[in-house]
Amino acid sequence: MAFVMVLSYSRQIFLRFFLDARMENFLRGHVAAFAAWQGCARVLLYDNLKSAVLQRDGDAIRFHPTLIEFAGHYRYEPRPVAVARGNEKGRVERAIRYVRKNFFAARHFTDIDDLNTQAEAWCCGVAADRRCPGQSTLSVREAFAEEAPRLLALPDHAYPLIEQRTVKVGKTPYVRFDLNDYSIPHTYVQRTLTVLADPHEVRVVDGAQVLACHRRSYDKGLQIEDVAHVQTLVEHKHAARRHRATNRLAQAVPASLTLLARAAERGHNLGTITATLMRLLERYGAGDLQAAVIEALDRNVPHPNAVRLALEHQRELRQQAPPVAVILPDHVVARDVSVRPHELGSYDQLNDQMKELTNESNEQS
Repeated sequence: MAFVMVLSYSRQIFLRFFLDARMENFLRGHVAAFAAWQGCARVLLYDNLKSAVLQRDGDAIRFHPTLIEFAGHYRYEPRPVAVARGNEKGRVERAIRYVRKNFFAARHFTDIDDLNTQAEAWCCGVAADRRCPGQSTLSVREAFAEEAPRLLALPDHAYPLIEQRTVKVGKTPYVRFDLNDYSIPHTYVQRTLTVLADPHEVRVVDGAQVLACHRRSYDKGLQIEDVAHVQTLVEHKHAARRHRATNRLAQAVPASLTLLARAAERGHNLGTITATLMRLLERYGAGDLQAAVIEALDRNVPHPNAVRLALEHQRELRQQAPPVAVILPDHVVARDVSVRPHELGSYDQLNDQMKELTNESNEQS
């Protein structure tokens, strides 16, 4: 979108380009123009675009409420041009034709920032040095020097132009904004957060707390990730996996908890020890592993190597062949998963409710 604003007396042009025609960018063009001119006109004429005029019924005008709030902040009067009155907006339309013929001709640019840099230089250079229409003795630059002191002074603070969206986070640690997914800490899934975006940055906040800050992407279907968010999620999953393995090991081999506690006192890696004991559990069974762990503790060697030696010693005493690891399909392994039985009381309550509904239906019929 090309945003063009023209001062009525001097015909000073302000030109700025945006990637879309959203209301926030429409008003950002105003703020940039006021900053460039160090002032604001007392009356701004608008064509009947939806960003300014929502509804028109004869002389009755309904302005966009955001534009009314914006105009109140800068203390200017928004005024729509009459329908089919080209003379009221001729100065802007002639300025747009001038931009098309004199700015875009054979112009090259790399991105929108480069294009806006060139537009600013052109407005302050070539466009300002042209003859002021209707005043043959003055240039636009000289006419603007006369007009600038008559502009309204700017308020102390610019109007805030942050895009704000309320988003519901699903099961994955990403928020969807403008057709892209931005990562957040995994501890904030299944919650309602707020996205604050400007042309260059996207922030995700929870109240006053900033959870994530990303460079804004104008592509579609991308996942923009913070490396710290991904790393923390990976570590959390690994810790949860180790926790589940520890619980399973503790249920099958109670003595393993004592072994892990003593190993922690000596600074051993508990994750490696747990994984090793789980492999021994699958190969030798819970009973043999329990006895081997107790033997290792009696020897005051809380290490999986001592447990493995005890298991080998038990096997040799029984004159058994070395155990062979058997890799089973997932559906067979799933049969041995411990399942907590469901309480049947809820079914009794459901049955009672169905009986009451049946009795009520019979009474009504």
